[in-house]
Amino acid sequence: MALAVSIVSHGHAAQVRKLLALLSRPGATPIQRVWLTLNLPEPELASWVIQPWPFDLQLLVNGTPLGFGANHNQAFAREASMPNAADRFAVLNPDLSWLSDPFPALLAALEAPSAGCAFPLQLDTQGQVQDHRRTLPDPLALLHRHLSWQPPATVTHPEWVNAACLVFPSQVYQAVGGFDTRYFMYCEDVDLSLRLQLAGHTLVEAAAAQVVHDASRASRRDLRHLAWHVRSLLRLWCSPVYRLYRAHRATATIRA
Repeated sequence: MALAVSIVSHGHAAQVRKLLALLSRPGATPIQRVWLTLNLPEPELASWVIQPWPFDLQLLVNGTPLGFGANHNQAFAREASMPNAADRFAVLNPDLSWLSDPFPALLAALEAPSAGCAFPLQLDTQGQVQDHRRTLPDPLALLHRHLSWQPPATVTHPEWVNAACLVFPSQVYQAVGGFDTRYFMYCEDVDLSLRLQLAGHTLVEAAAAQVVHDASRASRRDLRHLAWHVRSLLRLWCSPVYRLYRAHRATATIRA
């Protein structure tokens, strides 16, 4: 079993340094290859990563910034073209950290029957569990929650999971086509989670794996990010994937 990791930096040099240090820590899970994509010019980071690493570190430099999904798909395509391509593919945000290596539990979780991806428990910087496990984002439910300022309910059987830290069987990622690049920054994880389940796969939580996600929540503070978020939600709600999943869920509920 070999693991490849994709990390995208959009001006996140300091966080990338810390994450690479975690990945290369003595005793850490062996990683075959790390694909580090610079979505913006970062000469300092580009020069810093040229040093010995316990994994094959491949640097991708974009001439034009790409969206979240497009960047990770690009890294996956490059990995798949390698003679010794890894059979496990991880998507990691640069703003992740952990005290205990999460990968043994994540890789073990992928051994579950029909596992489409494995995800850890996500904590915020205060040690509180984040809302990384969600139910289907229904327009009326979202509107009611935001108007009433209610936090998301705790979900034990998620219909989609946040893509800050996901590990996939490479064969599954390739079969479903990875992320839909029509989503620029938001909802690509919702769409992929739904497509995985429609293809007969499951979203598996690795309960023993914990990561800290220093999420910026940019759409709550930046009008441009908010516009991207709303546009992605509208795309999702109008998509065949969303309609098919709703029908699938309704059928499963009736059978249950």
